Amino acid sequence: EASEQDRRLRALFQKLDVNRDGALCIHDLAVGLGRLGLHRTELDLLKIVKAGDKDLDGQLDFEEFVHYLQDHEKKLRLVFKSLDKKNDGRIDAQEIVQSLRDLGVKISEQQAEKILKSMDKNGTMTIDWNEWRDYHLLHPVENIPEIILYWKHSTIFDVGENLTVPDEFTVEERQTGMWWRHLVAGGGAGAVSRTCTAPLDRLKVLMQVHASRSNNMCIVGGFTQMIREGGPRSLWRGNGINVLKIAPESAIKFMAYEQIKRFIGTDQEMLRIHERLLAGSLAGAIAQSSIYPMEVLKTRMALRKTGQYSGMLDCAKNILSKEGMAAFYKGYIPNMLGIIPYAGIDLAVYETLKNAWLQRYAVNSADPGVFVLLACGTISSTCGQLASYPLALVRTRMQAQASVEGAPEVTMRGLFKHILKTEGAFGLYRGLAPNFMKVIPAVSISYVVYENLKMTLGVQSR
Repeated sequence: EASEQDRRLRALFQKLDVNRDGALCIHDLAVGLGRLGLHRTELDLLKIVKAGDKDLDGQLDFEEFVHYLQDHEKKLRLVFKSLDKKNDGRIDAQEIVQSLRDLGVKISEQQAEKILKSMDKNGTMTIDWNEWRDYHLLHPVENIPEIILYWKHSTIFDVGENLTVPDEFTVEERQTGMWWRHLVAGGGAGAVSRTCTAPLDRLKVLMQVHASRSNNMCIVGGFTQMIREGGPRSLWRGNGINVLKIAPESAIKFMAYEQIKRFIGTDQEMLRIHERLLAGSLAGAIAQSSIYPMEVLKTRMALRKTGQYSGMLDCAKNILSKEGMAAFYKGYIPNMLGIIPYAGIDLAVYETLKNAWLQRYAVNSADPGVFVLLACGTISSTCGQLASYPLALVRTRMQAQASVEGAPEVTMRGLFKHILKTEGAFGLYRGLAPNFMKVIPAVSISYVVYENLKMTLGVQSR
């Protein structure tokens, strides 16, 4: 089997290597494929060379060519399996019509038959795997809708920080209105998971603001102190506004992301990873700017003493009358700066893990199963949080500082210098323990609630 494949690929390589120099450049591919009756645009050929060219010399040697094709065949097999609805190892016209409908493309049976004829070598009016593979050989496969369907993670996992790049939706999900159901399910899941992990979140904020070398707070001690000061209910201080801000933030972020994607002007269903990062970070910045006063309120509510404010509105009035409107934007700069490392690292780690899994384990379907999805989401968001944590700590401290008449305003640089001088680098990671303790419960709870809400809202999982 392996040597048969090797022979097949070597014969193909020799046919394509027009100038016999042992490597394929774009000219070789254009002429060689033309002789085989496969006409590709220059852009397609460029994509092929780019995808397979490991040593960046602008051409593919035999090893790179084999590596590219094996990877490519894996993706093609996934697409073939997803098209083969009847599971009989062949694709017929109805299956093509149905699959293109799923992608939001309406075609008639006659058009589907035309597509079939172009691939069908033996005149059976169905395509088997070999015909499918040979037709698509050296045709760049763009992102497969199956993968978009199964690998959503921003919508599903809520770790209390809403800085991830929004998920993609397939054309079908957009047209059938499934996207808003996903978002509603994600919002509900976030509300439940934040409420369940709120005591750890409040402890994190207290440690970020009050812990120092002289005042060493541990987890048990922190909880005991909170309960002694305000009873068990005080563990949930600041949670109300933390849940309230999920809806506006998610909605603004999703709409901004869609608009920015149009503005970037890609007609592709899927953006490339750097375009997603750019669009996602900008959308995150717009959403965070819109609801930032709620972030400040959340920090102040979490840090409040018993009886200090009667509620959210009282707290907002108090800040407004004593410190003015500017107080609602304290810590805004470190918050914005934190979006890039968080979103960038989360996306890069998630995509890397996703692609590694797809390459190694995806045989019949792009569906990774619950455990792999949870593990990838948890690892990527943990890496993102680690990278942006010092900025988040400085942001929280700035939000917490009540402006006093005549006292100098605390700046981000000043605060960084002060923490490093008095507590060393370790001081920038105060509260990291409760923060990481809540990641796994938060991810698990939000996933379970998300799945249940999805069923209630009638989102069909394939």
